[in-house]
Amino acid sequence: MVDRHPISQEGYDKLREEIRHLENEVLPDIAQRIADARAEGDLKENAEYHAQREAQGMTNLKISKLKSKLASCYIADKSAMPKGQVTYGSIVTVKNLDDGLDEKYEFVGPGEEDYMGEVMKILTSSPLAQGLLNKKVGDKVEVDVPSGKLRFEVLEIEDMED
Repeated sequence: MVDRHPISQEGYDKLREEIRHLENEVLPDIAQRIADARAEGDLKENAEYHAQREAQGMTNLKISKLKSKLASCYIADKSAMPKGQVTYGSIVTVKNLDDGLDEKYEFVGPGEEDYMGEVMKILTSSPLAQGLLNKKVGDKVEVDVPSGKLRFEVLEIEDMED
């Protein structure tokens, strides 16, 4: 059975809109460009034709990945999540016990991640999030990540409301 991941209604709608855009606008445009290139004659040496066929394949792959991502999600009500512990939708402040720096993370669903903001939005399925989920203020945790082990202490949990 595939693990299902929480996602907000906004994140779900964003993924659905991206799929709609690719299927209803991008693919028909590529199909037209393929037809135009095919009309130019010899397909063996028609670089435009081959480029558009490749673009079509890449777009179909992207649509397939987005649909798979969407199928593995469920719309979560942040206000129904348990309070006082790290869950989907929480904003968590942790102290990195190795360097003493405070870091702030928001736990989000697929398509909602943003690693550039002041509060880093990370996927609940990421190793870091998996190590912190269900922890409470004061808990210390060691998290296995691809680069090794990270040690944190949970300092604050902000429960988010929808």
